[in-house]
Amino acid sequence: MSTHVARQGRVERKTKETDIQIEFAIDGQGTVELSTGVPFLDHMLTLFGVHGLFDLRLQAVGDLEIDAHHTVEDIGICLGDALYMALGDRKGIRRYGHAVVPMDEACAMVTLDLSNRPFLVFQVPHLSERVGRFETELLPEFFRAFSQHGGITLHIQVPYGCNTHHIIEAVFKALGRALDDATRIDERRGGIPSSKGSL
Repeated sequence: MSTHVARQGRVERKTKETDIQIEFAIDGQGTVELSTGVPFLDHMLTLFGVHGLFDLRLQAVGDLEIDAHHTVEDIGICLGDALYMALGDRKGIRRYGHAVVPMDEACAMVTLDLSNRPFLVFQVPHLSERVGRFETELLPEFFRAFSQHGGITLHIQVPYGCNTHHIIEAVFKALGRALDDATRIDERRGGIPSSKGSL
């Protein structure tokens, strides 16, 4: 039986543009409570939590009267910070994760490395400008903020798909599954998963 302590992160971030509180637990049950003012993002983060078996509580108030840019990007920052905190020294983790998830005609692949060297590759087909009221150009902003603050090398690729909702949904589900894979404890490994001895 694992003796690892609970891996959780709690972050509060308040600026002139947003006010965000987040609680994130790696070893959860997929319990998600969200209120961001951006319904489509709530839907996607719910999928991320449920399929990654992460517990996630998130309250966000942002300057949505302008647009959703600041809110979406700052949520990415806070989620990345909470993950970084929850990972601690990263001892014993599998480090790498990969998932392929179909959603009807679309298929998304997410490959990541909890390397502490942030990098984002975002390769998806052309997306509709909006899904409902959500501006799809905000997606790479969210993922870039998440990868930078979480210390993640994150590759998101969608080789095919034509329905924008399906494409994005497959991406968030795949992200949850890949991150679940990477954050799992490998009982064979007692230290940092790096030949350098640090991440």
